[in-house]
Amino acid sequence: MLVSIEHLYKYFGGEPLLKDIALTIEDRETVGLIGRNGCGKSTLLGIITGRIGFDKTPEGLGSVAVSEKARIGYLEQNSGLESSSTVKEEMLHAFDQLLDAKRRMEELETLMTTLPADQLELVSGEYSRLSSFFEARDGYRIDVRINTVLNGMGFADVPQDRLISSLSGGEKTRLALARLLLEEPDLLILDEPTNHLDLRTLTWLEGYLKGYKGSVLIVSHDRYFLDKLCTRICEIENGSLTSFKGGYSEYLVRKKMLTERRIKEYEAQQREIDKLEDYIVRNKVRASTAKMAKSRQHQLDRIERLDKPMTYTRPPKIKLEYDIEPTKDIVKVQNCPVAVGEGEKRKLLIPSLDLHIRRGEHAAIIGPNGIGKTSVLKLIQGLIPHDGGSISWGANIKRAYFDQEHSSLDPRDTAIGSVDRKFPRISEQQARSVLGSVLLSGEDVFKPVSVLSGGERAKLCFAHLILTRGNVLILDEPTNHIDLGTKEVLEDALAEFGGTIILVSHDRYLINKVADRVIELSPEGARCFEGNYDAYAEVIAAEEADAERIKSEEKQAAALAEYNESKQKQYRSKQQRAEDARRRARIHELEESIEAAEQRIAELEAEISDPAVAADHQLMAEKCAELDRTRTSLDEMMEEWAGM
Repeated sequence: MLVSIEHLYKYFGGEPLLKDIALTIEDRETVGLIGRNGCGKSTLLGIITGRIGFDKTPEGLGSVAVSEKARIGYLEQNSGLESSSTVKEEMLHAFDQLLDAKRRMEELETLMTTLPADQLELVSGEYSRLSSFFEARDGYRIDVRINTVLNGMGFADVPQDRLISSLSGGEKTRLALARLLLEEPDLLILDEPTNHLDLRTLTWLEGYLKGYKGSVLIVSHDRYFLDKLCTRICEIENGSLTSFKGGYSEYLVRKKMLTERRIKEYEAQQREIDKLEDYIVRNKVRASTAKMAKSRQHQLDRIERLDKPMTYTRPPKIKLEYDIEPTKDIVKVQNCPVAVGEGEKRKLLIPSLDLHIRRGEHAAIIGPNGIGKTSVLKLIQGLIPHDGGSISWGANIKRAYFDQEHSSLDPRDTAIGSVDRKFPRISEQQARSVLGSVLLSGEDVFKPVSVLSGGERAKLCFAHLILTRGNVLILDEPTNHIDLGTKEVLEDALAEFGGTIILVSHDRYLINKVADRVIELSPEGARCFEGNYDAYAEVIAAEEADAERIKSEEKQAAALAEYNESKQKQYRSKQQRAEDARRRARIHELEESIEAAEQRIAELEAEISDPAVAADHQLMAEKCAELDRTRTSLDEMMEEWAGM
């Protein structure tokens, strides 16, 4: 067990943010920590890492125990490296202990060449221990490990001698995560690790963490990420923590069942309490039944009252409908360049784009950051110009556009004024009804757009989307800034929408639920995949496996060619081979003679030590002379053997 928390409390301003928290994290498990913003997730992480203190119960209960041997690595939300080092230097810091061992081994290697034989044993023992430590921790593959992680985290094209100070904020965050992965702590704590990651990098990170040897604790709003990795989901709600086995999808099912059970238990208890209270009120004043009423009062007092279950807050209602059916071909893009900027600042992202969207398709556009996904949505609508190719829309098309920047909203308008201005024909009652359906009601409808939160502005745009009644929805990151409940309602509405959807999103859970076609953008253009995100991921994984197999086969073929070439170079003439055979025979002969000489020297030394031989001076002289001759012969044979 790495972490054990019992009866943990944390108060702010006299109010409990966390109350009676119990949590254990075992070896080699991946735990997802979820909950609404401000519920205390980051506070709990800070307590586990020792950065934040915690409170106890009035009885003095409350503990946080972390295994003494456990190394904890913590990546805070939006934290990045701030260093004057290069990328490579910073990654090498993850291996400081190994590199220190390597330097000491090199010192010992030099030392062992100068020490006398009787002092080698102590030094060689230290060298052996360091060597075992270095090999066990894969020290000979440090550069390979660094390159693997940097490439996976999107730094394949970034020179490793580049200064960290010159990187963007998002790059610094990704680099901080890369270093943490290389350090391989026993418990890896990640607070919103999917920020600043494109889909390819996310896919790589998921694969890496699936094979991680330690435990992982993740705070994330990326439901697909949690679904792929987590063996357990822990939810903080109303200050309490509840643990659910399985990934995010299993959590949704189990949470619904738990909520329904708690409601039934609460309602059953309330009925019992009402029944007891009614009996007490009716019978406590009558002498004949007062004793029974008192007994029921004791029974009522002993009941441990259940808290009223927190049911889901009223979700928004998003129903997307349209009035007219468009033609079969919605939009065709042929040989059209995608670029951003003007004049000297113009940057060509995709030289030639071909795209065909048909009626009823739910197409999700994905691709690496900066490839131009938003630009493609603006390009096909004529919001930005193009200097080549053609874009043609079918007939009876009515587009409804959700812009992730909410640029269609005038910050001077109120929420209801924004609806009135864009849809002047609807009544105030209709406007308020639609705004209410997305949870903008009461005085909120009179708030200026400029003071609305990001989530409230998104909901106002959803109201516009509903009222537009478009048969083609063009959506750019529609789930940014909105809460989980609204996301789920929006997903259901989009999945049920009978018209056409062209969607750009990093939310793979949304893509998986809504899309029936995935379009991947790259500098080479657009590539289409039938099915949702899982289907796309399977195709990509199979292609990468094939590419790896082909690469492996090419390596094997190159190695075989090199081997054959080497064998060809090693071909010798008959005379050379005969000479080699004679040399090998002589080496064998010398080794046997050396062994015999060493054995005879040992015998002579034993005989000379015999008191009987020592008493016979003539025999002693003969033995010593033979010992000298044998030693001289051994030296000559050793010299010849060494030169063979």
